[in-house]
Amino acid sequence: MQTTSVSEATEIIQHNLDYTLFSWSKQKGVAPIAVKYAEGVYLYDYDDKRYIDFSSGLMNVNIGHGDQRITDAVVKQMREVSYVTPSCVTKVRGELGKKLAEICPGDLNKAFFTLCGATSIENAIKLARLYTGRHKILSRYQSYHGASIGAISVSGDPRRIPVDAQQAPNFVHFDLPYAYRWEHGEESLLKDAIAQLERIIAYEGPGNIAAILLEGESGSSGCFHYPKGYMKAVREICNKHGILLIIDEVMSGFGRTGKWFGFEHHDIIPDMIAMAKGLTCGYLPFGCLMVSDKIAAKYDDAVLPLGLTYSAHPVSCAAALETLKIYEEDKLIENAAAMGQYVTERVEQLKQLHPSIGNFRTAGLLGCIELVKNRTTKEPMAPFNAKPEEMVVMNKVAAKIKELGMYTFVRWSYIFIAPPLTVTKEQIDEGLAIISEAIKIADESIA
Repeated sequence: MQTTSVSEATEIIQHNLDYTLFSWSKQKGVAPIAVKYAEGVYLYDYDDKRYIDFSSGLMNVNIGHGDQRITDAVVKQMREVSYVTPSCVTKVRGELGKKLAEICPGDLNKAFFTLCGATSIENAIKLARLYTGRHKILSRYQSYHGASIGAISVSGDPRRIPVDAQQAPNFVHFDLPYAYRWEHGEESLLKDAIAQLERIIAYEGPGNIAAILLEGESGSSGCFHYPKGYMKAVREICNKHGILLIIDEVMSGFGRTGKWFGFEHHDIIPDMIAMAKGLTCGYLPFGCLMVSDKIAAKYDDAVLPLGLTYSAHPVSCAAALETLKIYEEDKLIENAAAMGQYVTERVEQLKQLHPSIGNFRTAGLLGCIELVKNRTTKEPMAPFNAKPEEMVVMNKVAAKIKELGMYTFVRWSYIFIAPPLTVTKEQIDEGLAIISEAIKIADESIA
């Protein structure tokens, strides 16, 4: 039986290697897990090896894997109607829009449904330009907003560099250092960061700037925390200059940080919220752009020039509506806050065991461990945008994590800790034990 299973897994992997392309990877040498089924915080391959999923897929499977309540809701909707054009309406579309309006603060009451995070960002950019009549969008270096042409261009992530000649125009980036590598104190960091942003706005001309785009909480760039008061200051700058504030909650939204949205930790209300990932938790592709009543009112008597064939897809709407019920019924947001605190306490203990742990940053269950070669100099185990030869140690760490039965996101010097919001203390201990064993490899490289 074991031989049959291995043979089946080998064939499945080979078909994928032969006939499909893999994101952000060399196509030769990839070694994917052939996932047969998944349940809760675990993935299972064709040999029935269990992997604890410590990054919730790509920080999106917030409710955990295999929740059949979503299956039931989807099947029910498909039995009624699977698709209508966006010019028609369904009961579930209106119910989902109403529920999102209840969740979102302020006057963020209008939902434009999209297909994913990138299409939420693309439509946010378009709408900001249409509404303001301006063209420039400001965003942060060390941020990621999606892989489509507009979303990758507005990102500060180095993945945009290979398509540099094809980048969309009128995106301006600003730097926002983070406290771990800032030598002058957090109060100085806030002051200097705001001053730099104000200079860039002056250089670019505030009358040319349609919007500032920020993540609710930093994600795959390294879970960098905003200086205390930064988001409020940005909101005030936007108000002063008539600039819209767009918050990307694709990764940090829907309980991931211990609140419905990451920006709620900063006591602000944006003009638009881009959503996806945790809206359906990967059970179906879906996204949403929540828009303020003020912006929406402009299009009461004017054409809204946004459109997608699969906007407000009824089956995805049904998955989303059921997902939102699960967050509330299972108290997952409260659990994310509690388990985030527990992870922080446990990683502090790991710091005593592993000299290569330089810093741990998390908001709820959106966090990462940063490994360093030297705690005094804070030299990272792998630099920003590391070349392959600079990833030798971290690749060994990542391989060990996988070997020991964990799936998680390892990037540059970061090991991400973002399990499903259903996670328990016992499962956190299980996962951190694996990470601790793998970090021993990095400890041997301490300078």
